[in-house]
Amino acid sequence: MALLGLASATAACSGGGTTNTSGSGGGGGGGLFTTIDVTRPGLDASGPANPWAPKGNSFLGYNAMKLGWVKNHLTDPNQFYPGIAAKWEIAPDNSSITIHLQPNGKWSDGKPVVAEDVRTSIGLAYTTGSTAFAITPGAAGAAAEVTVVDDKTVKVTQDMSNPSMKFARGVMDTWVVPAHVWGSILPANFWDTLKTSRGDGADAEKAREEVLALGQKVLAFAPPKDVSAGPFVLERVNPGEALLLKNKNFYNAANVAPDQVKFLNYSGNEQIWNYLSAGKLDHSGFVAAPADVMNRIKQAPGSNTIKGFSPVAVGMAFNQSKKPYDNVHVRRGLAYLIDRDQVTKVASPEGGTPAVTTSGIHQKPAQEWIGAELNNLEPYKHDAAKAEAEFKEAGLQKKDGKWALADGSPWKVTMTAPSGFSDWISAQENIKSQLVENGVDAEVVTVADYPVYLEEIAAGKYDVGFWLMALGPAPYDIYQRLYGVSNGWSNVAGKVKHSEPGKAGNWMGGAEEIDVEGVGKVNPGELTAKLNAASAEDAKPIMTQLAKTANQDLPVIQLWDYVNTQFTNTARFTGWPEQDSDLLRLTAGVWIQLGMIKAKQ
Repeated sequence: MALLGLASATAACSGGGTTNTSGSGGGGGGGLFTTIDVTRPGLDASGPANPWAPKGNSFLGYNAMKLGWVKNHLTDPNQFYPGIAAKWEIAPDNSSITIHLQPNGKWSDGKPVVAEDVRTSIGLAYTTGSTAFAITPGAAGAAAEVTVVDDKTVKVTQDMSNPSMKFARGVMDTWVVPAHVWGSILPANFWDTLKTSRGDGADAEKAREEVLALGQKVLAFAPPKDVSAGPFVLERVNPGEALLLKNKNFYNAANVAPDQVKFLNYSGNEQIWNYLSAGKLDHSGFVAAPADVMNRIKQAPGSNTIKGFSPVAVGMAFNQSKKPYDNVHVRRGLAYLIDRDQVTKVASPEGGTPAVTTSGIHQKPAQEWIGAELNNLEPYKHDAAKAEAEFKEAGLQKKDGKWALADGSPWKVTMTAPSGFSDWISAQENIKSQLVENGVDAEVVTVADYPVYLEEIAAGKYDVGFWLMALGPAPYDIYQRLYGVSNGWSNVAGKVKHSEPGKAGNWMGGAEEIDVEGVGKVNPGELTAKLNAASAEDAKPIMTQLAKTANQDLPVIQLWDYVNTQFTNTARFTGWPEQDSDLLRLTAGVWIQLGMIKAKQ
């Protein structure tokens, strides 16, 4: 998922008019399409056309292609739109997926897209530990064999010793690059080395090291020119913009409307707001904006917003190894004290809805997973009296209208957020005001950026921080954010191990076993691990137990569930996805390549 797109995205732009490009394919001469890459701020003019490179100029759905494009389904992670693959069959037991490539798929240099391109791309994916192609022994959802059936067909089987319901997704979510450009990175004995790496002992360990060492070459590889199977090809990049031209060899070129695409450089939210307000972007993914800015954006000529489901929520997460957050009554007291409606209205009025409660699941799929049980969970509605009762139960003391720790020492709730995440910072400032008003001292601390934030929160440096959670649609992914590595549980080769607080990435420090009312004693990490291989029906009772556990134990306070708000402009192009479309978490490049977007006549 594009984390920066959730809370920190911006864009610059250089006009939204149209220009005609000679020699382009069909599609009606749609001219220039102007957008931004919401996954990262800043363009690197020296970055390669390499989809694995962190600062590469490979743009998802435009010149960078995957086997398929994941639909934004409420509960099923294995539904896709065509990409390099035209169609596919998933075995009933999820043990394999057979992929049929686009029959007229070609690279921009005219060579056909063939099965060997896919096999080579999978080999490259192994070197970076991508999705289904991890070489960690016993990794869940790992591929066992990659078979070229014919020039247009590939079959990938799953290692069923530790299966995952997301296996097909992991395969389809694979970058595909041309073997005739990239193949030299893989040595002649690569596949033999890979086979050895799946074993045990010194030879297997040496083979794994050799495969992963190739990953550095993959990340650094710079093709002499962009050879794309997507609708566009990279033409040039400078610090201000990247220009892509239409690929006349794209399999669906006749239905690709724009002749050119410009990705514009940006560095902060305010920049994006200004360009959207001026009507200069044809499309921008989600960017957090306060109400007054949203009103300004909506007034721009042609301005249009599309909203849909986003399987992400934000929680106020506690480091339970630090007092007083080890006491569940303190966590519950804070849950009662914080008015989630007010927080959401201030921080994310267009991009979120207040959480109905803490369940660990976004409220829309929660209806599918746990049904009526959602209504039986404690809602933690704003109630200062209940908060006071919980604080007293925890042994906190109130002196001169201010809450102190049980031993009488001062208590200050210190919340941390990454600089640039405007909705998170606004939320924490609002929570601070609410807490101070009710006698709880509080402060907000910002750190340089999101990578630093993730590094420091994992190291246990924060008392309280914000944590993305409920990452659907796969049930295992939803709960591993609460009961995975960050809270002490690792799942290797299907075996669950629990680490003590402060060890192996365990910064939440929750209890290994919890006595849950109406359920009994549960080990939430072991329950979460069961979701990895469970069918949708088998997952439902497990999800219910975990929802009750999260609701009672509150490792986080679920604040708001995100709404996916996309910004488009109808002045130059039409055919945008409908409200609540399952396309909305895919890039506009995918919408264009599927032939949806049309030039306005």
